[in-house]
Amino acid sequence: MCGMDDNMKLSTFAALTIVFLGFYGIFGSLMHYMLPRKRAGEGEVVEEESENNNSNIKDVTVSPPIKKHRISTTDAADLTADNKIVTTGDNSSNYSNTCVDEPSVMASRDVNHNDIDEDLHSRQLAVYGRETMRRLFASNILISGMQGLGAEIAKNLILAGVKSVTLHDEGVVEMWDLSSSFVFSENDVGKNRALASLQKLQELNNAVVISTITTTLTKQKLCDFQAVVFTDISLEKSVEYNDYCHNHQPPISFIKTEVRGLFGTVFCDFGPKFTVFDVDGEEPHTGIIASISNDNPALVSCVDDERLEFEDGDLVVFSEIQGMKELNDGKPRKIKSVRPYSFTLEEDTTNFGTYVKGGIVTQVKQPRVLNFKPLRAALKDPGDFLLSDFSKFDRPPLLHIAFQALDRFICEIGRFPVARSEEDAQKFISIAGNINECLGEGGVEDINPKLLTHFAFGARAVLNPMAAMFGGIVGQEVVKACSGKFHPLFQISVFGSKLQKNLEDAKVFIVGSGALGCEFLKNVALMGVSCGSQGKLTITDDDVIEKSNLSRQFLFRDWNIGQAKSTVAASAAVSINPQLKIEALQNRVGPETEFVFNDDFWENLTVVINALDNVDARLYVDQRCLYFQKPLLESGTLGAKCNTQMVIPHLTENYGASRDPPEKQAPMCTVHSFPHNIDHCLTWARSEFEGLLEKTPAEVNAYLSNPSEYATAMRNAADAQAKDNLERILQCLEQEKCETFQDCVTWARLRFEDYFVNRVKQLTFTFPEDATTSTGAPFWSAPKRFPRPLQFSTTDPSHLQFIMAASILRAETFGIPVPDWVKNTKMLAKAVEKVIVPDFQPKEGVKIETDERATSLSTGSVDDAAVINELLFKLERCRNNLPSGFRMKPIQFEKDDDTNYHMDLIAGLANMRARNYSIPEVDKLKAKFIAGRIIPAIATSTAMATGLVCLELYKVLDGAHKVEDYRNTFANLALPLFSMAEPVPPKVMKHRDMSWTVWDRWILRGNPTVRELIQWLKDKGLNAYSISYGSCLLFNNMFPRHKERLDKKVVDVAREIAKEDLPPYRSHLDVVVACEDDEDNDINIPQISIYYR
Repeated sequence: MCGMDDNMKLSTFAALTIVFLGFYGIFGSLMHYMLPRKRAGEGEVVEEESENNNSNIKDVTVSPPIKKHRISTTDAADLTADNKIVTTGDNSSNYSNTCVDEPSVMASRDVNHNDIDEDLHSRQLAVYGRETMRRLFASNILISGMQGLGAEIAKNLILAGVKSVTLHDEGVVEMWDLSSSFVFSENDVGKNRALASLQKLQELNNAVVISTITTTLTKQKLCDFQAVVFTDISLEKSVEYNDYCHNHQPPISFIKTEVRGLFGTVFCDFGPKFTVFDVDGEEPHTGIIASISNDNPALVSCVDDERLEFEDGDLVVFSEIQGMKELNDGKPRKIKSVRPYSFTLEEDTTNFGTYVKGGIVTQVKQPRVLNFKPLRAALKDPGDFLLSDFSKFDRPPLLHIAFQALDRFICEIGRFPVARSEEDAQKFISIAGNINECLGEGGVEDINPKLLTHFAFGARAVLNPMAAMFGGIVGQEVVKACSGKFHPLFQISVFGSKLQKNLEDAKVFIVGSGALGCEFLKNVALMGVSCGSQGKLTITDDDVIEKSNLSRQFLFRDWNIGQAKSTVAASAAVSINPQLKIEALQNRVGPETEFVFNDDFWENLTVVINALDNVDARLYVDQRCLYFQKPLLESGTLGAKCNTQMVIPHLTENYGASRDPPEKQAPMCTVHSFPHNIDHCLTWARSEFEGLLEKTPAEVNAYLSNPSEYATAMRNAADAQAKDNLERILQCLEQEKCETFQDCVTWARLRFEDYFVNRVKQLTFTFPEDATTSTGAPFWSAPKRFPRPLQFSTTDPSHLQFIMAASILRAETFGIPVPDWVKNTKMLAKAVEKVIVPDFQPKEGVKIETDERATSLSTGSVDDAAVINELLFKLERCRNNLPSGFRMKPIQFEKDDDTNYHMDLIAGLANMRARNYSIPEVDKLKAKFIAGRIIPAIATSTAMATGLVCLELYKVLDGAHKVEDYRNTFANLALPLFSMAEPVPPKVMKHRDMSWTVWDRWILRGNPTVRELIQWLKDKGLNAYSISYGSCLLFNNMFPRHKERLDKKVVDVAREIAKEDLPPYRSHLDVVVACEDDEDNDINIPQISIYYR
C-alpha cells in the first residue's frame, strides 16, 4: 500500500458528510418507487452482436426458463425528486476506456421470485415487510466496478435477494484489489474482476441471477435495469450516463460512488419523481499469459479463452510468472498496441529470464460516486450539506471540490496522484483552487492545502473498512430505489509501514461469529490484521449455522448448515487471506469458561471486538476488558439502524457505564386473562406451547427417571408450584394420555374447547359484561376487552389448521406416527367429528387473578402437602400401567423451520385467542417475528457498522491517540441519518495527588499479609477498615476476632473464609477495600489485585 507519515492522525481523514442536492423532502421521496421493467429476453437466450468490429464474440445472457410474475404499482403523488451528494474521506479507482466485448455469464435461477423463503429472509422481512421484499425481488441491478467497494455492494444486494445482479468491469484483478475485496484471491490476479467475482458472489444466494458484462458499457444497455451503480467511472462519462438515466422513461435510478483513502462520496439521482439507485461494482480486467518475448518492447500473448479488456496506455501488474520472474515484482507497467489476445509491454525484457509458463496480468482499476437531481446540475449547485460530524462542518463543500479536482487530475495527467508525491499534491491543489475560483461566491474561503494534500496522498488506495461502510450505505440506497423504502451513502484509506506492522502483529479477540462476526473477519483479513509472525486472531462462538443465517452471515453456505459458526467462518477468512493466523473456538465467553479465557489469554490481547447479540454477554466482555485494560470495539444493529462505541482504556467510559432502560413487560394477569393486543396473545401462545410440549414432557421424564427422588423433592417443596407440576404430570399420563393418533386429535379438539370456549365462559361468568370494580367503575373498561367464546366448525380452515398442528405435535411428544391423512381436510374433519365434547358449566367461586402486580397465577393453600401426597399416590399407580422404559419427547420451540408446525400452532393459539377478544389477527410470518422474538436485521447496516468499527481499529492499533480522535457513531440508513461524536471520557476520582477512573486497578505483589495491605494503603493516606473478597468478609476493624487475621496472608484468609480453592489458572485474587481519609470521608478506591504467585 502507499505510505503516509506513520504518526499521521487518522482523525484528520475522518470526515463523513452528506450533501443533499435539490432536497425537497424525505417523506415526499419515500412515496415514490420504481416500476420493475421487463428485462430483455425474459425466459430465453438472447444474443447480441458485439459492438467491437474486431471480434465475432457475442454477448450471451441466459435468463431463467420460468415465467416471473410482474409487480404492478400505481404512480404516487407528483413530487419533486430529492437529490443528494454524500461526501466523506476518499476512494481510488482506475478509469478505463476499454472497448472490447466479453461474453456475459449468468447464473441459473430455479425459483419463483415472488415466493419468499421466510426461513431464509425472516430477519430481513422483519425490516422491510412482504410488499417491499416483493418489489426488491423483482428488481434488476447493474453494478459497474468490481473492486472493493463494488464487491461490498454486490454482496449486500445478493444477500437481500434482488432478482438479478449484473457485474460490469473491464479491468482485471490486481494485487491492490486483494486488500479491499473479499471475493478475490491471489489466483484471481490477472483475471477480469467481474468474472473473478462471479462464483463467490453466486454462493451467497443461489436464488439471485448473477451475470457479468466485461465489454464496454453503452448507454442503451442501461435500460435493462431498475437501478445502476458506478464505482469506477470518469466525471465526464458519469454526466453522460446520468443524463440518459434521468431522462429515460421510467427513470433509471443512478448512483455514482467512490472511496479515496479515508474519503468517500456518493451521488444519487433517482429521477424527477424519486427512483433509488443501486451501486454497480466494477472489477479490474485480467488475462492469462501464454508467452512473453525477450524483446524491447516485449510482446505479451494471452490465451484465447477470453478477450483482453485492456486499452493502450493502461497500467498492468504481473504475477505467478515462471521463468521471467522479474515481472512478478508488483510494479505497474504501461502497455500499448492492445489486441484481443495480446499487447506490447513498454519495457525491455531482453536481459530478463526466459519465460517458461504461467502468469496473470491484471489491470489497475477502482470504484466511484452517486447522486439525485441530474449530476450536471448538481456539480454547479450542490445545495445543502448534511453533516455527520459537526466538528468538521467545513469539510463537505471542500470535499465536493476535491473529488472534482481528482477527476480533472486523472483526465489531465492520465493517472492518480502518486502517494506522498509533493509534486502531484501541489498539482492537485492547484486544480482544486482553479475549480474553487470558478465557483465564485459558491466556493470556499479556504481550500485547506493540508487536507487536500492528505486527499492526494491517499487517492490511489481502497481501504476495506471504507468499502464495507460505503457498501452498506449504497446497498441500502439501491434497496430504496427498487422498493420505495428508505434513503443513501459511501468510503476508503492508506497508511505507513509502521501501522501496517502493528496490524500484522496484533492479537485480536472477536467474540461472536454471526452477522457482525462474519463482516469483521472479512474486514480484518483484508486489512492484514494478525497476519504477521507475532499476530493471532481468536474467534469464538458456541452456536451452529442455521438456514436463517444465510441471508446476512455471508461467510456461510447452505452446505454449512449444522456446522460450528466459528470454524466455518475462520476457514472462509483464511481463504480471503491465507496469511491470517486464526484460531476458532466454540466456547461461550462467560464466568463458566474462565479456565479457557484465563488471565494469560486476556493479558496478551491487543484489542477485543464484540460481535454479540445480547446485552449480558456484552457486559461480561466489557468487565473483562475493563479489568485487563484492553480496548473494546462495540457495535450493534437493529433493522436499518446501527451504532458503534469505542471503549478505550483510560480515555473513554466503559460499555456498562450507561444502559438502556429494561423493556416493559405485560402483567401476567393481562397476558392470561385480559389481553388487548396481538403481542399479549402471542406471548400467551408461546407460554402455552412451552408448557404443553416442552416443560410437561420434561417433568414427566424427570419423574419416570427417578420416581422416589422426584417424590421426595415435591414433598420437601410442598408448595403450589409442586402441586401444579404433579397435576400436569398426572393429567398427561392419565386423563390425556395418547396411544393412537386419533387420541391426539381428540386432545387437540378438547384443548380448543378449553382454551377458546370454556375458559372464556368461566371468565365472563365470573366477570359479566356489566360487572363493576370495588369503586363502582365498569370492570370491562379500556384497555380490557370483553371476550366471547368461539364456536368450533370443521368448515373454518383456521380451526382445522389448529387441530392439525396441535395433534401432530402431541403425537411427536408421545412417539406416535403421524398418518398422511391428517393433511387431508375432509379426513381430518371426519376425525374431529368423532370427538365427544362434554358440556361445560361455569363454576361459582373460581378465582381469576386481576392484580397486575401478581407474578404467579398459582396460589398456595394450607392443605398443599396433603394434596401432593394424594397426587403422588395416583402417579405411582399410573406409572405401574405404563410400558417399560416409557418416556416422552419434549419439543423445544424452533421458529426458523416452517415444516415443524411449531409456528402453525403458536399462530393458531394466538389468533383464536385474538378472535375471542376481537383483536386483529396476524399471519404466521408476523407471529414468528413477535413470538420468536426475532431481531430485525439486514446486511447493509451490519456492513456499515463493521466498516466504521474497523476504521477506528486503525486508530487503536496506531496508538497515541487522544479521546477527541475517536468517534462513536449512530446511523439510520432508512432516513438517512449519520451522527458522529467523541466518546464520553470516564469519571475521574481524586485523593490528594492521586487520581483514578474505573479503568484503574491497583496491584500489590509479593503475596502480602492483611497488615501489609492495610499499611500499603496507609502510605497513600487511606485508612482501610474493611476488606472483602467476593461475598466473603475477610477483615473488618469493628470485629475484635478479625485482628487475629492481620498477620495472615490475604490469600490464606480468602481460602479459609470462602472455603474453596482458588482457580489454578489464577495468579491473583481481587479484593474490595473500604477506605476513608483522615477526615473520615469515605473514598471509593479501585479494586486491588493481590498477586500470590
